[in-house]
Amino acid sequence: MEVLACRVLIRPTDLQRSLAFYRDVLGLAIFREFGSGDEHGVVFFAGGGLIEVSGRAPATQRAGPHVALWLQVRDASAELARLAAAGAPVLRDARREPWGLVEGWIEDPDGVRICVVEVPEDHPLRRRV
Repeated sequence: MEVLACRVLIRPTDLQRSLAFYRDVLGLAIFREFGSGDEHGVVFFAGGGLIEVSGRAPATQRAGPHVALWLQVRDASAELARLAAAGAPVLRDARREPWGLVEGWIEDPDGVRICVVEVPEDHPLRRRV
């Protein structure tokens, strides 16, 4: 398979609430919008990827623990503090993991877990060894 583009699709239980979260709380820039009303959708830039929030999931359905978003930022602690002040539920404050990354966790309004990760300057992902 030759993959030309990729995006994560999120089907929220409350479209407007989730759009506000990804746009206003996370502060993601909009790549494109389409449709209107219940058919409205927004695709957000997410670094080298895209996140689409559109459609609707049943009100009783929450995200499971098997899928999460991984968003790399420059300073995980500062970003988590900003997100908490903006109303994002912080599941875990940032801390350095045994594998060397600094990770903290939040979740979106439907329970989609989001890892806010910082790659320290001395980590192999940043430095060729």
